[in-house]
Amino acid sequence: MPNAKAYAAPTPGVFYIHDDLSEYVQRKQGEDSLALHLTQQLFTLVHRDPQRVVVLKLEDQMEQLLARGDHPPFALAIGIGHAGERVAQQLHTRTGWFPAIHRVDVTREEDGDGGYHVVSTTPIPLAQQLPALDAASSIAVVDDTVFSGLTMRTVLQALPPEVRTRTHAFCMRGVAASLPGIAAFCPVSIGFAAPGRLLDEVSFINASGMVLRVGIRHPNRPSQAFFERPMWMHAWFPGYAEEVIALCQRLNAIMEPDGQPAPFP
Repeated sequence: MPNAKAYAAPTPGVFYIHDDLSEYVQRKQGEDSLALHLTQQLFTLVHRDPQRVVVLKLEDQMEQLLARGDHPPFALAIGIGHAGERVAQQLHTRTGWFPAIHRVDVTREEDGDGGYHVVSTTPIPLAQQLPALDAASSIAVVDDTVFSGLTMRTVLQALPPEVRTRTHAFCMRGVAASLPGIAAFCPVSIGFAAPGRLLDEVSFINASGMVLRVGIRHPNRPSQAFFERPMWMHAWFPGYAEEVIALCQRLNAIMEPDGQPAPFP
């Protein structure tokens, strides 16, 4: 793909894969489906090097986040994209923290030169997607992952400074080194925080992005799955990347038979 070399992926010391795929495949295809069998094979394969590749489960991250302290219900929770909205709903079911959830539709998109922009996934700019905030006595901003922190910081920067004084950020997982950039705006609570420098010591992906065309977003071009960028797969799974790619391709052919991005989740 054009400019793909600008997005080299150094082999991380520890590579974390969040399993958001198994439940989705089971729900869409069934417990006895070939797709679920292939998904199980995929996780067995990527875990071939367990000292370097770690598979994360949602329940473990949630337990760690809840152990960091309780909160009274927030007047308003802002979920970042469908993923952040889903996390807010999952946490509210367990805790009652987020009785009112408002989603903002933004995502990280490649700029083609090695960097990223946070863009709206609708014609409405981020600032216009935000609800009225003046009357909200407490605000939560919720996302699933903080990797570089770009998306979370962008949403926090869109809030008026006086609103940020009563805001708290939440995420399920992320890189510990990125949290100070969030904490500069407001307190932040995280489930699993991985130590180490981004990319060369630690990296994160969602398993869905390996198989479904939701992992890599471009301006003016269709999204890609990670298996469609082989240089990343070889960096992440040195010595057995071709096996991982082949399994992802087989599973993608079932989950996205028309070649169009699946309506995930």
